Amino acid sequence: MRLCSIASGSSGNCVYVGSDTTHLLVDVGISGKKTEAGLKELDLSMRDIDGIFITHEHADHIAGLGVLSRKYEIPIYATKGTVEAIKSVSSLGSIPEGLFHPVCAEEKVIIKDLVCNPMKISHDAAEPVAYRIQHGKKRVGIITDLGNYNDYTVESLRGMDALLLEANHDVNMLQVGPYPYYLKQRILGDRGHLSNERAGQLLCSLMDERLQAVVLGHLSKDNNLPELAYEAVRVEVTMAHMREEEEGVGSKRSWKASDIPMCVAPRSELSRIIQIV
Repeated sequence: MRLCSIASGSSGNCVYVGSDTTHLLVDVGISGKKTEAGLKELDLSMRDIDGIFITHEHADHIAGLGVLSRKYEIPIYATKGTVEAIKSVSSLGSIPEGLFHPVCAEEKVIIKDLVCNPMKISHDAAEPVAYRIQHGKKRVGIITDLGNYNDYTVESLRGMDALLLEANHDVNMLQVGPYPYYLKQRILGDRGHLSNERAGQLLCSLMDERLQAVVLGHLSKDNNLPELAYEAVRVEVTMAHMREEEEGVGSKRSWKASDIPMCVAPRSELSRIIQIV
């Protein structure tokens, strides 16, 4: 099973997940040309893609959907609310009705040898979801665009072998940056985006012996830096480890930041390919 970000950030998101026989995209928020170029680097083409799973209808997640769906007639999977919102985006053009396949949170969708399980997230969109995708006993989670998380989020993401996790912004950069007040409040709100620190705190709740790799994604172009996101998340994990050592964790395993390979997904090129073994 492989996981790779083709593009990630506030200007466009596209993630590949696949097995030897089944190939999926999660979001196509970049042009069709860029999507095809990214797949070519993975020795794939759009004709290999068995389905496109959409998290929500914002432009940085669906910009290439109209062109690609019409050209290749690939099934589109999204919640009912997201499907209706997509249909109202005139810039996408007309998408054949038969390509849409509505999904519901916590109802599994089987695509050949992959099992896709949507989960609810908190974001200012019609009916947004994140996705957990499973091949045999191997599981990956792709979770971005959430303003906050709760016990449901943590329980839904336990036991993953790999995660693509949002680390959208540095709070200080956002607060002193050029964005208008209402936009800053939206991003910082419970239906906005996860900060670097909150991403690190969520990761602390998910670290266990199964987790093989973490990819930090959906970084803001204006309010974050790859190095800043990487270090901030590592600091949160390190601080949690130090607290556990001070408090005494008994038989519980105390995880260090160095225990999990972690990278940051580039904005407009492929991330490291995560091969789940």
